[in-house]
Amino acid sequence: MEYAAAKSTMCRQCGAHFVPSAPKLEVRLRPKEEPVETIADTSVFRRLEGFWAKHHSSVIECFDCKATQEISSAASSTICPKCSKHIDLRDYKITTSFSRSIRTHGQVHVTAKGDLSSSSVTCRSALIEGKMRGNFQCFGTATINFTGKIPGRLTATHVLVERKCVVQFFRRVRVKSIEIRGHVTGEIIAEGAVVIHRNAILDGNVTAKSFSVEKDGIFNGQLIIGSAGLTQAELLPEANPAVAATPDDIESAVVPHPLPAT
Repeated sequence: MEYAAAKSTMCRQCGAHFVPSAPKLEVRLRPKEEPVETIADTSVFRRLEGFWAKHHSSVIECFDCKATQEISSAASSTICPKCSKHIDLRDYKITTSFSRSIRTHGQVHVTAKGDLSSSSVTCRSALIEGKMRGNFQCFGTATINFTGKIPGRLTATHVLVERKCVVQFFRRVRVKSIEIRGHVTGEIIAEGAVVIHRNAILDGNVTAKSFSVEKDGIFNGQLIIGSAGLTQAELLPEANPAVAATPDDIESAVVPHPLPAT
């Protein structure tokens, strides 16, 4: 055996000097249909293919200055190039009682035995199968797959309530869209669509841009189709300036109140 880049060497048996050269392979240890070069190339290709399948890049946004950057999925943390703040990219799995604040671009998974009582949780996606008592903000999809009460405030891009789940929200749920496959009780404010699937139930007032109830779905509450930030004053035409009213006129005036939609 000799180094591949060697220009000369000495025979270990007779001491003669000679220029090394790789011997020709006369005996094949593998069948002809599977040459060594092909197997090696295939192995390298598979390794590269597996690497790119596991590790891909994604674009994230800084929590503080909202600057964007591209990072690898294999990274567990990074630094914002604009404000130099630390950005957590890890996934969290809550299996017991947990009370610390979380702010990550990864996933937060609350298992069936988990109890998340953090005052503030911010994540990319979430899977809630246990207790959640703190405020929760999700930039992606928050999947709820448990039966119980949620006293904290939930804000998410998309919320999915799985089948056979009975969930009661004590505070307003602000989402872009929500899909209900189980039983939900609470007030929902959606910038987009609210979908009640078959055999699902929604008890509570809803403000949404669009509303859909499939066959055998049930909805109990008041429904407002439109913008959540629209007030009654914005619906009225601009009034012309008038003469100041007398006290008698004020007492006899009747202030109209908007009636709920039926």
